[in-house]
Amino acid sequence: MFSLHPLVILVIGMLTVILMIALLKMNAFIALITSAVVVSLLAPGDLAEKISRVATEFGKTAGSIGIVIALAVVIGKCMMDSGAADRIVRGFLSLLGEKRSSTALMASGFVLSVPVFFDTVFYLLVPLARSMHRRTKKHYLKYAMAITAGGVITHCLVPPTPGPLIMADNLGIDIGALIMIGVLVAIPAAFIGMFFSGWADRRMNIPMRPLGGELSEPEPLEDNQLPGLLVSLLPIILPVLLVSTNTIVSTMAEEAAEGSGLSRAAGIAAVLGDVNLAMLISAAIAMLMLKSKRALTNAQLAKVVEVSLMSGGMIILITAAGGAFGAMLKAAQIGPAIQSLFKGDGGRPTDGLMLLGLGAFIASMIKIAQGSCTVAMITSSAMIAAMLTSTETLGYHPAYLATAIGGGSMIGSWMNDSGFWIFVKMTGLTEAEGLKSWTPLLAIVGFAAVVVSLLLALILPMA
Repeated sequence: MFSLHPLVILVIGMLTVILMIALLKMNAFIALITSAVVVSLLAPGDLAEKISRVATEFGKTAGSIGIVIALAVVIGKCMMDSGAADRIVRGFLSLLGEKRSSTALMASGFVLSVPVFFDTVFYLLVPLARSMHRRTKKHYLKYAMAITAGGVITHCLVPPTPGPLIMADNLGIDIGALIMIGVLVAIPAAFIGMFFSGWADRRMNIPMRPLGGELSEPEPLEDNQLPGLLVSLLPIILPVLLVSTNTIVSTMAEEAAEGSGLSRAAGIAAVLGDVNLAMLISAAIAMLMLKSKRALTNAQLAKVVEVSLMSGGMIILITAAGGAFGAMLKAAQIGPAIQSLFKGDGGRPTDGLMLLGLGAFIASMIKIAQGSCTVAMITSSAMIAAMLTSTETLGYHPAYLATAIGGGSMIGSWMNDSGFWIFVKMTGLTEAEGLKSWTPLLAIVGFAAVVVSLLLALILPMA
Protein backbone atom coordinates (compact mmCIF):
# COMPACT_ATOMS: atom_id res chain seq x y z
CA MET A 1 0.00 0.00 0.00
CA PHE A 2 1.31 3.49 -0.93
CA SER A 3 2.50 5.59 2.00
CA LEU A 4 4.22 8.95 2.35
CA HIS A 5 7.46 9.53 4.22
CA PRO A 6 6.79 10.82 7.77
CA LEU A 7 8.66 14.08 7.11
CA VAL A 8 6.49 14.73 4.07
CA ILE A 9 3.42 14.24 6.27
CA LEU A 10 4.91 16.69 8.78
CA VAL A 11 5.36 19.33 6.08
CA ILE A 12 1.82 18.74 4.76
CA GLY A 13 0.37 19.07 8.27
CA MET A 14 2.33 22.23 9.01
CA LEU A 15 1.41 23.84 5.67
CA THR A 16 -2.26 22.96 6.18
CA VAL A 17 -2.32 24.83 9.50
CA ILE A 18 -0.46 27.88 8.19
CA LEU A 19 -2.35 28.18 4.90
CA MET A 20 -5.78 27.81 6.51
CA ILE A 21 -5.05 30.44 9.16
CA ALA A 22 -2.83 32.87 7.24
CA LEU A 23 -4.35 32.73 3.73
CA LEU A 24 -7.91 31.46 4.18
CA LYS A 25 -8.38 33.34 7.49
CA MET A 26 -10.00 30.30 9.07
CA ASN A 27 -10.56 29.99 12.81
CA ALA A 28 -7.59 28.31 14.56
CA PHE A 29 -9.81 25.48 15.84
CA ILE A 30 -11.04 24.60 12.34
CA ALA A 31 -7.49 24.82 10.97
CA LEU A 32 -5.98 22.58 13.66
CA ILE A 33 -8.71 19.94 13.66
CA THR A 34 -8.67 19.82 9.83
CA SER A 35 -4.89 19.42 9.89
CA ALA A 36 -5.23 16.64 12.45
CA VAL A 37 -7.65 14.80 10.14
CA VAL A 38 -5.36 15.30 7.13
CA VAL A 39 -2.32 13.97 9.01
CA SER A 40 -4.33 11.05 10.41
CA LEU A 41 -5.50 10.04 6.93
CA LEU A 42 -1.91 10.08 5.66
CA ALA A 43 -0.49 8.28 8.72
CA PRO A 44 -0.33 4.47 9.09
CA GLY A 45 -3.23 2.68 10.72
CA ASP A 46 -6.60 1.07 10.16
CA LEU A 47 -8.62 3.19 7.72
CA ALA A 48 -11.78 2.74 9.79
CA GLU A 49 -10.13 4.34 12.83
CA LYS A 50 -8.35 7.27 11.17
CA ILE A 51 -11.10 9.76 11.92
CA SER A 52 -12.25 8.35 15.25
CA ARG A 53 -8.73 8.51 16.70
CA VAL A 54 -8.68 12.26 16.07
CA ALA A 55 -11.81 12.63 18.22
CA THR A 56 -10.35 10.32 20.88
CA GLU A 57 -7.15 12.36 21.20
CA PHE A 58 -9.16 15.61 21.15
CA GLY A 59 -11.12 14.32 24.15
CA LYS A 60 -7.96 13.26 26.00
CA THR A 61 -6.43 16.71 25.64
CA ALA A 62 -9.64 18.50 26.60
CA GLY A 63 -9.89 16.29 29.67
CA SER A 64 -6.36 17.10 30.77
CA ILE A 65 -6.41 20.89 30.30
CA GLY A 66 -10.05 21.96 29.96
CA ILE A 67 -10.78 22.43 33.67
CA VAL A 68 -7.62 24.45 34.27
CA ILE A 69 -8.23 26.81 31.35
CA ALA A 70 -11.87 27.35 32.31
CA LEU A 71 -10.95 28.16 35.91
CA ALA A 72 -8.09 30.45 34.83
CA VAL A 73 -10.55 32.48 32.76
CA VAL A 74 -12.90 32.78 35.76
CA ILE A 75 -10.03 33.85 38.03
CA GLY A 76 -8.90 36.50 35.56
CA LYS A 77 -12.40 37.94 35.13
CA CYS A 78 -13.04 38.06 38.88
CA MET A 79 -9.69 39.73 39.55
CA MET A 80 -10.40 42.40 36.97
CA ASP A 81 -13.95 43.12 38.13
CA SER A 82 -13.14 43.11 41.86
CA GLY A 83 -10.22 45.52 41.48
CA ALA A 84 -7.69 42.91 42.69
CA ALA A 85 -5.59 43.37 39.54
CA ASP A 86 -5.59 47.13 40.04
CA ARG A 87 -4.55 46.68 43.69
CA ILE A 88 -1.55 44.55 42.68
CA VAL A 89 -0.38 47.23 40.25
CA ARG A 90 -0.69 49.99 42.88
CA GLY A 91 1.13 47.76 45.37
CA PHE A 92 4.12 47.48 43.02
CA LEU A 93 4.10 51.22 42.40
CA SER A 94 4.00 51.92 46.12
CA LEU A 95 6.80 49.43 46.83
CA LEU A 96 9.19 50.54 44.10
CA GLY A 97 8.38 54.24 44.00
CA GLU A 98 7.81 56.62 41.11
CA LYS A 99 11.47 56.58 40.02
CA ARG A 100 11.17 52.87 39.33
CA SER A 101 7.68 53.10 37.88
CA SER A 102 8.69 51.31 34.69
CA THR A 103 9.95 48.38 36.77
CA ALA A 104 6.67 48.44 38.73
CA LEU A 105 4.66 48.31 35.51
CA MET A 106 6.83 45.50 34.16
CA ALA A 107 6.47 43.54 37.42
CA SER A 108 2.70 44.09 37.38
CA GLY A 109 2.43 42.77 33.83
CA PHE A 110 4.70 39.84 34.77
CA VAL A 111 2.54 38.77 37.71
CA LEU A 112 -0.90 39.50 36.26
CA SER A 113 -0.28 37.65 32.99
CA VAL A 114 0.06 34.35 34.88
CA PRO A 115 -3.72 34.01 35.47
CA VAL A 116 -5.00 36.82 33.19
CA PHE A 117 -4.57 36.94 29.42
CA PHE A 118 -2.06 39.49 28.11
CA ASP A 119 -4.65 41.49 26.14
CA THR A 120 -6.67 42.07 29.31
CA VAL A 121 -3.58 42.93 31.36
CA PHE A 122 -2.52 45.51 28.78
CA TYR A 123 -5.98 47.12 28.82
CA LEU A 124 -5.69 47.38 32.60
CA LEU A 125 -2.17 48.81 32.77
CA VAL A 126 -2.06 51.28 29.88
CA PRO A 127 -4.14 53.93 31.74
CA LEU A 128 -1.60 53.72 34.58
CA ALA A 129 1.24 54.23 32.10
CA ARG A 130 -0.54 57.28 30.71
CA SER A 131 -1.17 58.77 34.16
CA MET A 132 2.47 58.10 35.09
CA HIS A 133 3.57 60.00 31.98
CA ARG A 134 1.36 62.94 32.95
CA ARG A 135 3.23 63.14 36.27
CA THR A 136 6.76 62.64 34.96
CA LYS A 137 6.32 64.28 31.50
CA LYS A 138 8.63 61.65 29.98
CA HIS A 139 9.18 57.92 29.23
CA TYR A 140 5.74 57.22 27.76
CA LEU A 141 6.99 54.61 25.29
CA LYS A 142 9.18 53.02 27.97
CA TYR A 143 6.18 52.59 30.28
CA ALA A 144 4.07 50.97 27.55
CA MET A 145 6.88 48.68 26.43
CA ALA A 146 7.74 47.70 30.03
CA ILE A 147 4.17 46.44 30.48
CA THR A 148 4.57 44.41 27.30
CA ALA A 149 7.95 42.96 28.32
CA GLY A 150 6.56 41.72 31.64
CA GLY A 151 3.18 40.57 30.37
CA VAL A 152 4.09 38.70 27.18
CA ILE A 153 6.88 36.65 28.74
CA THR A 154 4.76 34.99 31.45
CA HIS A 155 1.86 34.64 28.99
CA CYS A 156 4.15 32.48 26.85
CA LEU A 157 6.19 30.64 29.50
CA VAL A 158 4.21 30.13 32.72
CA PRO A 159 1.04 27.99 33.16
CA PRO A 160 -1.93 28.18 33.50
CA THR A 161 -2.16 30.31 30.34
CA PRO A 162 -3.19 27.97 27.49
CA GLY A 163 0.06 27.94 25.49
CA PRO A 164 2.37 26.77 28.30
CA LEU A 165 -0.36 24.46 29.62
CA ILE A 166 -0.75 22.58 26.35
CA MET A 167 3.03 22.46 25.90
CA ALA A 168 3.28 20.74 29.29
CA ASP A 169 0.65 18.24 28.15
CA ASN A 170 2.24 17.64 24.74
CA LEU A 171 5.76 17.20 26.10
CA GLY A 172 4.81 15.31 29.28
CA ILE A 173 6.09 18.00 31.66
CA ASP A 174 4.96 18.31 35.27
CA ILE A 175 3.08 21.62 35.53
CA GLY A 176 4.77 22.57 38.79
CA ALA A 177 8.19 22.08 37.19
CA LEU A 178 7.18 24.22 34.19
CA ILE A 179 5.91 26.97 36.50
CA MET A 180 9.25 27.10 38.34
CA ILE A 181 11.48 26.81 35.28
CA GLY A 182 9.21 29.14 33.29
CA VAL A 183 9.59 31.85 35.94
CA LEU A 184 13.35 31.22 36.12
CA VAL A 185 13.67 31.79 32.36
CA ALA A 186 11.14 34.63 32.25
CA ILE A 187 12.77 36.93 34.84
CA PRO A 188 16.03 37.69 32.98
CA ALA A 189 14.19 37.86 29.64
CA ALA A 190 11.74 40.43 31.06
CA PHE A 191 14.55 42.62 32.39
CA ILE A 192 16.36 42.46 29.06
CA GLY A 193 13.12 43.61 27.46
CA MET A 194 12.84 46.47 29.93
CA PHE A 195 16.38 47.65 29.19
CA PHE A 196 15.57 47.64 25.48
CA SER A 197 12.39 49.61 26.27
CA GLY A 198 14.49 52.36 27.86
CA TRP A 199 16.82 52.45 24.85
CA ALA A 200 13.91 52.60 22.39
CA ASP A 201 12.24 55.36 24.42
CA ARG A 202 15.39 57.51 24.27
CA ARG A 203 15.83 56.84 20.57
CA MET A 204 12.23 57.35 19.40
CA ASN A 205 10.89 59.87 21.97
CA ILE A 206 7.22 59.26 21.06
CA PRO A 207 4.76 61.68 22.69
CA MET A 208 1.57 60.57 24.42
CA ARG A 209 -1.34 61.28 22.11
CA PRO A 210 -5.05 61.48 22.95
CA LEU A 211 -7.03 58.31 22.34
CA GLY A 212 -9.99 58.84 20.04
CA GLY A 213 -13.24 57.04 19.32
CA GLU A 214 -14.34 54.37 21.75
CA LEU A 215 -10.98 54.14 23.46
CA SER A 216 -11.91 56.48 26.30
CA GLU A 217 -9.72 56.28 29.35
CA PRO A 218 -11.47 54.76 32.37
CA GLU A 219 -11.61 56.63 35.64
CA PRO A 220 -9.40 54.92 38.24
CA LEU A 221 -11.07 53.53 41.34
CA GLU A 222 -10.34 54.97 44.77
CA ASP A 223 -8.09 52.88 47.04
CA ASN A 224 -10.97 52.21 49.44
CA GLN A 225 -12.90 50.58 46.58
CA LEU A 226 -10.17 47.97 46.06
CA PRO A 227 -9.55 44.75 48.02
CA GLY A 228 -6.44 44.36 50.19
CA LEU A 229 -3.11 43.47 48.60
CA LEU A 230 -2.73 40.06 50.26
CA VAL A 231 -6.19 38.82 49.28
CA SER A 232 -5.66 40.26 45.79
CA LEU A 233 -2.46 38.24 45.38
CA LEU A 234 -3.94 35.04 46.83
CA PRO A 235 -5.65 33.75 43.64
CA ILE A 236 -2.28 33.96 41.86
CA ILE A 237 0.09 32.84 44.61
CA LEU A 238 -1.96 29.99 46.11
CA PRO A 239 -2.14 27.66 43.05
CA VAL A 240 1.53 28.32 42.26
CA LEU A 241 2.51 27.41 45.84
CA LEU A 242 0.29 24.31 45.98
CA VAL A 243 1.41 22.92 42.60
CA SER A 244 5.09 23.75 43.19
CA THR A 245 4.99 22.23 46.70
CA ASN A 246 3.58 19.03 45.25
CA THR A 247 6.44 18.88 42.74
CA ILE A 248 9.09 19.47 45.41
CA VAL A 249 7.64 17.09 48.02
CA SER A 250 7.00 14.29 45.51
CA THR A 251 10.61 14.58 44.28
CA MET A 252 11.95 14.40 47.85
CA ALA A 253 9.71 11.41 48.65
CA GLU A 254 10.78 9.29 45.67
CA GLU A 255 13.21 7.27 47.78
CA ALA A 256 11.30 7.52 51.09
CA ALA A 257 10.02 4.34 52.72
CA GLU A 258 6.34 3.57 52.32
CA GLY A 259 4.38 4.75 55.37
CA SER A 260 7.04 7.26 56.41
CA GLY A 261 6.13 10.84 57.30
CA LEU A 262 7.55 12.13 54.02
CA SER A 263 5.58 9.55 52.07
CA ARG A 264 2.33 10.60 53.79
CA ALA A 265 3.15 14.28 53.20
CA ALA A 266 3.65 13.50 49.52
CA GLY A 267 0.18 11.95 49.39
CA ILE A 268 -1.42 15.05 50.91
CA ALA A 269 0.61 17.34 48.65
CA ALA A 270 -0.47 15.31 45.62
CA VAL A 271 -4.14 15.98 46.43
CA LEU A 272 -3.80 19.67 47.30
CA GLY A 273 -1.22 20.25 44.57
CA ASP A 274 -3.27 18.72 41.78
CA VAL A 275 -3.56 21.61 39.35
CA ASN A 276 -7.32 21.16 38.93
CA LEU A 277 -8.02 21.36 42.68
CA ALA A 278 -5.51 24.19 43.18
CA MET A 279 -7.17 26.25 40.46
CA LEU A 280 -10.65 25.47 41.81
CA ILE A 281 -9.65 26.75 45.27
CA SER A 282 -8.13 29.84 43.66
CA ALA A 283 -11.29 30.44 41.60
CA ALA A 284 -13.44 30.14 44.74
CA ILE A 285 -11.31 32.78 46.49
CA ALA A 286 -11.48 35.11 43.47
CA MET A 287 -15.28 34.69 43.24
CA LEU A 288 -15.79 35.34 46.97
CA MET A 289 -13.57 38.42 46.73
CA LEU A 290 -15.62 39.78 43.83
CA LYS A 291 -18.93 38.98 45.52
CA SER A 292 -18.01 40.68 48.79
CA LYS A 293 -16.21 43.69 47.33
CA ARG A 294 -18.88 44.53 44.76
CA ALA A 295 -21.85 43.34 46.89
CA LEU A 296 -23.11 41.01 44.16
CA THR A 297 -26.02 38.64 44.54
CA ASN A 298 -25.48 34.97 43.76
CA ALA A 299 -27.30 35.45 40.47
CA GLN A 300 -25.06 38.38 39.48
CA LEU A 301 -21.94 36.42 40.38
CA ALA A 302 -23.19 33.47 38.33
CA LYS A 303 -23.62 35.79 35.34
CA VAL A 304 -20.01 37.01 35.62
CA VAL A 305 -18.78 33.41 35.72
CA GLU A 306 -21.00 32.47 32.77
CA VAL A 307 -19.65 35.31 30.62
CA SER A 308 -16.05 34.39 31.40
CA LEU A 309 -16.63 30.68 30.68
CA MET A 310 -18.15 31.51 27.30
CA SER A 311 -14.94 33.25 26.29
CA GLY A 312 -12.90 30.33 27.62
CA GLY A 313 -14.76 27.77 25.53
CA MET A 314 -13.01 28.72 22.30
CA ILE A 315 -9.62 28.57 24.01
CA ILE A 316 -10.34 25.02 25.19
CA LEU A 317 -11.43 24.00 21.68
CA ILE A 318 -8.24 25.38 20.12
CA THR A 319 -5.92 23.77 22.65
CA ALA A 320 -7.69 20.40 22.43
CA ALA A 321 -7.54 20.52 18.62
CA GLY A 322 -3.82 21.24 18.92
CA GLY A 323 -3.44 18.18 21.14
CA ALA A 324 -5.21 16.02 18.57
CA PHE A 325 -2.95 17.41 15.85
CA GLY A 326 0.13 16.49 17.89
CA ALA A 327 -1.15 12.97 18.55
CA MET A 328 -1.70 12.42 14.82
CA LEU A 329 1.85 13.56 14.10
CA LYS A 330 3.04 10.91 16.55
CA ALA A 331 0.88 8.34 14.78
CA ALA A 332 2.66 9.29 11.54
CA GLN A 333 5.94 8.01 13.05
CA ILE A 334 7.66 11.38 12.73
CA GLY A 335 9.78 10.76 15.85
CA PRO A 336 11.71 7.75 14.48
CA ALA A 337 12.11 9.54 11.14
CA ILE A 338 13.75 12.54 12.82
CA GLN A 339 15.91 10.29 14.99
CA SER A 340 17.21 8.48 11.91
CA LEU A 341 18.71 11.79 10.75
CA PHE A 342 21.07 11.66 13.75
CA LYS A 343 22.17 8.04 13.46
CA GLY A 344 25.82 7.53 14.12
CA ASP A 345 26.15 10.63 16.28
CA GLY A 346 26.76 9.58 19.86
CA GLY A 347 26.22 13.03 21.35
CA ARG A 348 22.76 12.77 22.82
CA PRO A 349 22.94 16.17 24.59
CA THR A 350 23.90 17.79 21.27
CA ASP A 351 20.87 16.19 19.62
CA GLY A 352 18.74 17.50 22.46
CA LEU A 353 20.10 21.02 22.07
CA MET A 354 19.49 20.88 18.33
CA LEU A 355 15.89 19.93 19.09
CA LEU A 356 15.62 22.90 21.47
CA GLY A 357 16.77 25.24 18.70
CA LEU A 358 14.50 23.54 16.17
CA GLY A 359 11.48 23.97 18.44
CA ALA A 360 12.17 27.70 18.82
CA PHE A 361 12.68 28.07 15.07
CA ILE A 362 9.44 26.26 14.14
CA ALA A 363 7.51 28.35 16.68
CA SER A 364 8.86 31.60 15.24
CA MET A 365 8.01 30.55 11.67
CA ILE A 366 4.45 29.68 12.66
CA LYS A 367 4.20 32.94 14.62
CA ILE A 368 5.31 35.00 11.61
CA ALA A 369 2.84 33.18 9.37
CA GLN A 370 -0.32 33.37 11.47
CA GLY A 371 0.24 35.80 14.36
CA SER A 372 -0.86 33.89 17.47
CA CYS A 373 1.69 32.97 20.16
CA THR A 374 -0.70 30.36 21.55
CA VAL A 375 -1.25 28.62 18.19
CA ALA A 376 2.52 28.73 17.55
CA MET A 377 3.20 27.07 20.93
CA ILE A 378 0.48 24.46 20.50
CA THR A 379 1.54 23.50 16.97
CA SER A 380 5.31 23.60 17.58
CA SER A 381 5.20 21.57 20.80
CA ALA A 382 2.99 19.01 19.08
CA MET A 383 5.52 18.67 16.26
CA ILE A 384 8.50 18.43 18.62
CA ALA A 385 6.64 15.90 20.80
CA ALA A 386 6.12 13.78 17.71
CA MET A 387 9.89 13.77 17.18
CA LEU A 388 10.61 12.54 20.72
CA THR A 389 10.61 8.89 21.65
CA SER A 390 11.48 9.79 25.25
CA THR A 391 12.26 13.03 27.09
CA GLU A 392 15.04 11.14 28.90
CA THR A 393 17.15 11.25 25.73
CA LEU A 394 17.25 15.07 25.73
CA GLY A 395 20.02 15.43 28.30
CA TYR A 396 18.09 18.20 30.11
CA HIS A 397 14.68 18.78 31.69
CA PRO A 398 11.98 18.97 28.99
CA ALA A 399 10.67 22.20 30.55
CA TYR A 400 13.63 23.97 28.89
CA LEU A 401 12.33 22.70 25.57
CA ALA A 402 8.93 24.25 26.37
CA THR A 403 10.43 27.61 27.39
CA ALA A 404 12.51 27.71 24.20
CA ILE A 405 9.37 27.08 22.13
CA GLY A 406 7.56 29.75 24.14
CA GLY A 407 10.41 32.17 23.43
CA GLY A 408 10.33 31.34 19.73
CA SER A 409 6.58 31.99 19.64
CA MET A 410 7.24 35.67 20.43
CA ILE A 411 9.69 36.23 17.58
CA GLY A 412 8.20 37.76 14.43
CA SER A 413 5.13 39.57 15.76
CA TRP A 414 3.72 42.07 13.29
CA MET A 415 0.39 43.21 11.83
CA ASN A 416 -1.22 39.76 11.79
CA ASP A 417 -0.93 39.58 15.60
CA SER A 418 -3.91 40.91 17.57
CA GLY A 419 -1.48 41.96 20.31
CA PHE A 420 0.23 44.32 17.86
CA TRP A 421 -3.03 46.16 17.22
CA ILE A 422 -3.94 46.31 20.91
CA PHE A 423 -0.52 47.83 21.65
CA VAL A 424 -0.81 50.35 18.81
CA LYS A 425 -4.41 51.44 19.38
CA MET A 426 -4.26 51.57 23.19
CA THR A 427 -1.04 53.61 23.20
CA GLY A 428 -1.91 55.95 20.32
CA LEU A 429 1.10 54.88 18.25
CA THR A 430 1.14 54.69 14.45
CA GLU A 431 1.58 51.34 12.70
CA ALA A 432 5.15 52.30 11.73
CA GLU A 433 5.96 53.17 15.35
CA GLY A 434 4.50 49.84 16.43
CA LEU A 435 6.76 47.98 14.00
CA LYS A 436 9.76 49.87 15.40
CA SER A 437 8.86 49.22 19.06
CA TRP A 438 6.51 46.26 19.62
CA THR A 439 8.03 43.96 16.95
CA PRO A 440 11.71 44.26 18.01
CA LEU A 441 10.75 44.17 21.71
CA LEU A 442 9.00 40.81 21.37
CA ALA A 443 11.83 39.49 19.19
CA ILE A 444 14.43 40.48 21.81
CA VAL A 445 12.43 39.11 24.75
CA GLY A 446 11.70 35.89 22.86
CA PHE A 447 15.31 35.44 21.74
CA ALA A 448 16.47 36.10 25.31
CA ALA A 449 14.13 33.36 26.56
CA VAL A 450 15.56 30.92 24.01
CA VAL A 451 19.16 31.79 24.97
CA VAL A 452 18.45 31.55 28.72
CA SER A 453 16.74 28.18 28.14
CA LEU A 454 19.79 26.96 26.23
CA LEU A 455 22.23 28.16 28.90
CA LEU A 456 20.23 26.63 31.74
CA ALA A 457 19.93 23.35 29.81
CA LEU A 458 23.75 23.28 29.72
CA ILE A 459 24.50 24.62 33.21
CA LEU A 460 21.53 23.26 35.19
CA PRO A 461 20.14 20.40 33.09
CA MET A 462 18.06 18.81 35.93
CA ALA A 463 17.87 15.67 33.77
